[in-house]
Amino acid sequence: MGTSDEEIDRLLGKLTPRARALLLSGATTWRTRPEPAVGLRGLVMSDGPAGVRGEAWDERDTSVLLPSASALAATWDEALVEGLGGVLAAEARRKGVDVLLAPTLNLHRSPLGGRHFECLSEDPELTGRIGAALVRGIQAHGVAATAKHYVANDSETDRLTVDVRVGERALREVYLAPFEAAVAAGVRLVMAGYNAVNGTTMTANALLGDPLKSEWGFDGVVVSDWGAVRATLDTARAGLDLAMPGPDGPWGEALARAVADGDVPEAAVDDKARRLLRLAAWLGALGECAAPRAGTSGGASGAQGVAGRGGASSAQGVARRGVAPGVGGFPSGGAAPSVEGSPSGGPARGAEPPAPDPSRTRDVRALARRAVAAGTVLLANRDVLPLDPERLETVAVIGAHAVRTRTQGGGSAGVFPQGEVSVLDGVRDALRGRARVVHVPGPRPDGPAPPLDEGICTDPRSGLPGVLLRMLDADGRELYAERRRGGRLLEPRLVPGAHTVEISARIGARTGGSWTLGVAGFGRMSLALDGRTLLEGDFPPPTDDPAVVHVNPPAQYARADLAADRDALLVARRELAPGTGRATVVVAAPPAPDVTASLSEAARAAGAADAAIVVVGTTEHGESEGYDRTSLALGATQDALVRAVAAANPRTVAVVNSGGPVELPWREEAGAVLLAWFPGQEGGAGLADVLFGRTEPGGRLPTTWPAVLADAPVIRTRPDGDGRLGYDEGLHLGYRGWLRHHRTPAYWFGHGLGYTTWTYEALTAPPVTRAGDDLTVRVRVRNTGAREGREVVQVYLARPASALDRPVRWLAGYAAVRARPGETVTATVRVPARSLSHWSVAEHAWRTEPGPCRLQAGRSAGDLPLVADLEVVAPAA
Repeated sequence: MGTSDEEIDRLLGKLTPRARALLLSGATTWRTRPEPAVGLRGLVMSDGPAGVRGEAWDERDTSVLLPSASALAATWDEALVEGLGGVLAAEARRKGVDVLLAPTLNLHRSPLGGRHFECLSEDPELTGRIGAALVRGIQAHGVAATAKHYVANDSETDRLTVDVRVGERALREVYLAPFEAAVAAGVRLVMAGYNAVNGTTMTANALLGDPLKSEWGFDGVVVSDWGAVRATLDTARAGLDLAMPGPDGPWGEALARAVADGDVPEAAVDDKARRLLRLAAWLGALGECAAPRAGTSGGASGAQGVAGRGGASSAQGVARRGVAPGVGGFPSGGAAPSVEGSPSGGPARGAEPPAPDPSRTRDVRALARRAVAAGTVLLANRDVLPLDPERLETVAVIGAHAVRTRTQGGGSAGVFPQGEVSVLDGVRDALRGRARVVHVPGPRPDGPAPPLDEGICTDPRSGLPGVLLRMLDADGRELYAERRRGGRLLEPRLVPGAHTVEISARIGARTGGSWTLGVAGFGRMSLALDGRTLLEGDFPPPTDDPAVVHVNPPAQYARADLAADRDALLVARRELAPGTGRATVVVAAPPAPDVTASLSEAARAAGAADAAIVVVGTTEHGESEGYDRTSLALGATQDALVRAVAAANPRTVAVVNSGGPVELPWREEAGAVLLAWFPGQEGGAGLADVLFGRTEPGGRLPTTWPAVLADAPVIRTRPDGDGRLGYDEGLHLGYRGWLRHHRTPAYWFGHGLGYTTWTYEALTAPPVTRAGDDLTVRVRVRNTGAREGREVVQVYLARPASALDRPVRWLAGYAAVRARPGETVTATVRVPARSLSHWSVAEHAWRTEPGPCRLQAGRSAGDLPLVADLEVVAPAA
């Protein structure tokens, strides 16, 4: 980490212009190119932000799974988020990862955004502070963080081609602000998104130079999103430094030729290579003492080292085997790397032993559990929570999400967790030996059939739980076989000559009747049951979005009758052809129970219990990378379930298991409404801590929740016919838009209840402040409840007499305080000078408007009882 710029320039001088240009493309899907001439090993990258997957996407290579990013922002707790960043860094080092592709700093512009769970909030100030905390936590342990997706990549619809049209002022004050905060925190990489902004794709956009590199002084690496580079010259002349993945793509040899021909200045390539070497030096990956990460094959970066992990190897190795990368760089089928090394895709023979798995340590699990409670938002409470275990004899836990709690969102950020605690598990553990817990599933939620899992299937060859994966040649001969734990195979091990992937399993149907069976993927596929073909056909990808093609492809379905307690052999096959991705998923669902009967059963169980906990939420295809939502409804059956349970028992707690806003038409009927987000692997344990009062729900909403979608002031995520998506709201997204249009949401940004009550007593601020100076505000609050608690004190600014277009008010700062019952405490809130400034489009600079300003303090954007006036004056000459 101590390598000087002079030393980096000396190493750069050892390389020819061609060698420098070749450094700037990936060697594989997840690795950069090594360069022995300067002692540079390849850097290993991995998706985040809720967990670190590593290079292999294998359910046997498990990861710590933290709460979703939206849940982390809901903590409003930077110290806690820094600690969680340390967990991610430890996971990265254990898995041999140098660069973590997190945090995601795009905003919750519309409630329909499909990837809200991976983003932090709707507000630039909160997003910037929480994002910077995560950056600090990750990088404090020698792992590089990546701020993504620069910039205005705030929705998924047509994300590869959409041209976002956004005004200069909104771009600066809203969408660029979180990235500026990340750069100030020292982030080592910034990822350029797929989208265009104001007519130019982000990988070639001038915004990569100014403000990122020039005004902000970013000296790190600008990396492309995977497959986002589509041309050579315009991107190479811009501020992009590294094109991922590799080995094929528009840079590589094409960039080297462009430099030789004078079409791309050598100085531009030198700057990019210098940045990459500077990053490598910081990571300890440059020079004779370049250190391999724990979990790698001794730091090998070429064909032998990477092939030993069962993944794609070096550029030469992949080209030799003929793998044709699809969009996003994921191999698309055809011949494949060898199968040297361990079957699980772990280190090859002779590699260093892996570091201890932190997901199995008590401290990491405790921190993840604490994070669940810290981000859980109590939306409403009618003297129901917390539940007192000493006064409970029977508790009904109701809903399919209670037993299959959704712990993470869909898409490339997904990991295979080491273990998951469901809400039902958490409640049972908390009440063991105290009260009886009854579970009723209720009606099945609307949504796709889930992948096969070990609970309903066995490998037909070994008889052990799981499925049998086979690779077949063009004549159907077996080339390779292994047992896998479930039917979701995203990067199965390929072998030379592989033509078809086959997944087979014996289904043990505990429920007889008409089952839904299917296979997800692209290309020529078939599905057979006991030798009878259920479906067969060619299913080409309708999109080249890598999240859909390689991670979350749609399933083709068939129905078949299965007899109860009798095994049936299910066999799915998919031909491996270029452009069809690597994902093959076999799904199965038993007959859906009668909705009326299921609701009656749930109501009876709730009525007979001392308290009822009903869990509802979104499905994998409802919130995912690759597409936005079209509705915020949970579905008629889930809404009916909550209503039936609440009508049967006034002590009903409705737990909402989603990553972003959903409609809650029954919110006034339930005794309490608790927002769990996607809570990660310890979700059920952390929620039980909240439900039974071991800790209070610490969360505050990072996003405004509408009562119905039609109320939301900003909805559009789909571009016009010309591919343009206008950010016509300007500065007024989120709660700012609600205030501008005089609308009242179901729950305001910043809202969240604890287990005590608070009175806001006084707001103290200086009467005058000079432009360019930070401001310190003090807010006195009193705990008026019966137990100790934590309050997030929020301070907003307003300029009602401004000559400029302004939000009605905007978040300027916040601070958390704790107090015992009856105690008075003072929150000291720093308001940065930037909060009082605006971006002048005429001068292309930050300016501060003199004149009166209003400070408001309270519990949310809609509950601000304290007001103080302030005069902003010009700085002294």
